[in-house]
Amino acid sequence: MIRRKSFEVPCTVEIEHSFDSLHANVELEGVEVWPGDQVIVHDAPTSVPAGERQIFQRRATVIRGTIFDRLWARVEGYLEITELFEVGFSEERFS
Repeated sequence: MIRRKSFEVPCTVEIEHSFDSLHANVELEGVEVWPGDQVIVHDAPTSVPAGERQIFQRRATVIRGTIFDRLWARVEGYLEITELFEVGFSEERFS
């Protein structure tokens, strides 16, 4: 848990650039990613023509986070979610 371990896995990359959606997803085969882990997709496509959805088969390197990486990712996540709670309500109305 103190040293980082890395390994390669196959993955599926889906990119859609249409009127309804603009997104990219990566799905790793047989691996779960946890807070603090890093994923590097090799030869990743960056775009598709407008109006299309394409699926690519690639390889990805998963670098497992150390216990310190996992702890730091959880602390960062907690701090970021608390920013959402910093919303003030008042009875005063603005025009």
